[in-house]
Amino acid sequence: MLVTYLGPVVPGLTDPCVLSLGVRDIPLSCYLVEVSDEAGVEGKIQESDVLVVDEARALQHGDLALMDVEGQLRLFHCHRIGGSFRMIPAGGGQGIFARPCDVRGVVVAQHRSPHAI
Repeated sequence: MLVTYLGPVVPGLTDPCVLSLGVRDIPLSCYLVEVSDEAGVEGKIQESDVLVVDEARALQHGDLALMDVEGQLRLFHCHRIGGSFRMIPAGGGQGIFARPCDVRGVVVAQHRSPHAI
């Protein structure tokens, strides 16, 4: 599932996602992405959702994480298998193995606009 980089979380930013969490709760290592229309409008992650991603958080089993795949930020579910991580695309499909250094951040919050379809 493709996401679009929106920018870093900046104190004073009026994005509803940031305001709903309180700026003090979000580390400076976080940035915002918006979920693309390929997510559709069904399921836990939907088109136009804004995600807060922490690039300093350590990858763990069960995390939702971003990876750069061929120059595009994509969303994956993480499954730890022994000392490796299998990254399963959030939109479904074949998984890939990755190292923690391959991950661009872990999703720590999600915001859905009340006007979303």
